Amino acid sequence: MFGNRNPQDLSVDELEKLLLVKRRQSRLERFQRLSDDGRTAHEALVETSVPLSRTGLRQSSLNPAHGAVFAPGILAPAAKSVKAGQDDSKKTKRLGQPPKVKSRSRKIMDALLLSLEVAALAGLVGVLVASYFNLKELNDEVSLAQQNVLEQQAAPAPTSAPPIAVARLPGGHSPPTSPGGAVPDVPPHLQHWVQPESQSSSALSVAGAIEVAPPNSTPATRIVIPKIKVNAPVVGGVGWEDLKKGVGHLPGSANPGERGNMYLAAHNDIYGEIFRYLEKLEVGDEYFIFAGEEEFRYVVQEKRVIEPTEVDVMLPSTEPVATLQTCYPYLVDTHRLIVIGELAE
Repeated sequence: MFGNRNPQDLSVDELEKLLLVKRRQSRLERFQRLSDDGRTAHEALVETSVPLSRTGLRQSSLNPAHGAVFAPGILAPAAKSVKAGQDDSKKTKRLGQPPKVKSRSRKIMDALLLSLEVAALAGLVGVLVASYFNLKELNDEVSLAQQNVLEQQAAPAPTSAPPIAVARLPGGHSPPTSPGGAVPDVPPHLQHWVQPESQSSSALSVAGAIEVAPPNSTPATRIVIPKIKVNAPVVGGVGWEDLKKGVGHLPGSANPGERGNMYLAAHNDIYGEIFRYLEKLEVGDEYFIFAGEEEFRYVVQEKRVIEPTEVDVMLPSTEPVATLQTCYPYLVDTHRLIVIGELAE
């Protein structure tokens, strides 16, 4: 095309024409080779029309050592595309590598950890289910006991009931059937306040300080606390079995409407959770205590948390008050919550 002219004497336009000729010649040779291999004309044309950076001219035809000269601005982009293609190929190879296979010891360790997590979860679910059914059983038992109380209240009441000796603050969670019996909450130097020194002497609730109510007075039969939605029967006694049936009335303490300290206790987390929300009462709130059909209104004057050994809250008072007591805090029961209300005229 250019005769015997030296490629160094060619202009830029002539070099570009030379490259186009070389490219067409290379494609033609490839098309003929593919056709000779049995490819159809369409397949040969498709495989022939690949970028120059892939089919390319032979390095010998473009290498200055073989008499060819690279034209500035023409072959440089092609070289860059070839280098970029190689980099992309390496990157694809790195990303396409299969993940490393875990060792056998690692697999065993993962399986053991998974087993421990499943076992811990199953144990936690088991504890929650058992706690739910235990609480349900206790609540069913208290419902039956309260029904029996209502039936007993409908029957004629005896003229008088002997008081019981209090060996511990009411509301504890240690039943008499526990190993070694009920654990007393009162220290030795204070037990004479709540338990007579001589077992043969007449039983008094607070070391003889609280006198038994007169036989003609009517004991408490029901308590209603509107703010915390309590409407429960009141039973005589604050023992373990008594508090299953409802709110316990300390024997020997005052009756509704009388001058003195009427002491009532109930559980907050078992046997119906009657005093579950007693802590929500504030000064000025009211509650009602019934003696048969007669209603007595009390207004909260004081609320405090005390130690189980502070038995002086059971002592009589000169004013007509009603003391409500339960365990505190909820489900922990290390202390006692006391709410004191005064009779409203």
